[in-house]
Amino acid sequence: MITYNPKDWFTFIFRFHKADTLRSLTPLILGICVYSGIIAVLEIEIFRLSQNNYLKNISMMNTLLSFVISMLLVFRTNTAYDRWWEGRKLWGSLVNNSRNLAIKMNAMLEPTDEGNRAFFRRVIPMYASVLSRHLGAESTRLALDEKEHPELGQLDAAKHVPNQVAALLLQRVNRLYQEGIIKGDQLITLNAELQSFTDVCGACERIKNTPIPFSYSVFLKKFIFFYVMTLPLSFVFSMGYITIPVVAFIFYVLASLELIAEEIEDPFGDDANDLPTQKIADNIRKHVREIL
Repeated sequence: MITYNPKDWFTFIFRFHKADTLRSLTPLILGICVYSGIIAVLEIEIFRLSQNNYLKNISMMNTLLSFVISMLLVFRTNTAYDRWWEGRKLWGSLVNNSRNLAIKMNAMLEPTDEGNRAFFRRVIPMYASVLSRHLGAESTRLALDEKEHPELGQLDAAKHVPNQVAALLLQRVNRLYQEGIIKGDQLITLNAELQSFTDVCGACERIKNTPIPFSYSVFLKKFIFFYVMTLPLSFVFSMGYITIPVVAFIFYVLASLELIAEEIEDPFGDDANDLPTQKIADNIRKHVREIL
């Protein structure tokens, strides 16, 4: 995840970082410029269309559709950001639950019980680490896909690793109860943290393997494309060859919003603005070791 100073306007405006949408959209923007230039040459130089031509009235359609496309993009970006922020809250909850479990085990275990302390010192942060890798796996993203993906067997044939780590924690806590090291009421107080690990994992998997509905995403991309393609037809009458940079800029703005939404709707990937789950897992490991 990129860290930055929100008050540094100069850096935002005049520098291009790796996640800037202009890098990804440059080929399409150049294509739009060529298309707009061809339309301008045809209307001005070849066909010499007058100001009274019906093509000029296409701007009325663009004006009406601009409200629709703005509402669709607002919904798209808000939905994507909600998914990103929910993922961040879930990992914040995992941090707190890991600390709480470590604090409770530190209070319940004897200072001399180095065996059990070493186990929880190692396994509690292990859950966050394996969950980070689990959410980054392609098999997790395609878990609900109706199509068969035989190639996934080559990527990872292991079972659900986070569940196995959670089972190790529960088994050790249950053994401590059976051995009389912890009491029944203490076992009850530990249950919330142990259960929360699997709850966080399930919620993160829901975000990972349930993308924005396909039909909505396809429609929005087609809408942006055809909307931009019709702009030069009417803009040439009032702006001439200035239409070329104007249409290119409009396409850059609209397509960038869609591109940003695509990037942040899956907050557990490797994009520049995705959540630093491995860094969070490393912090959990550090804090748990300090407690235990």
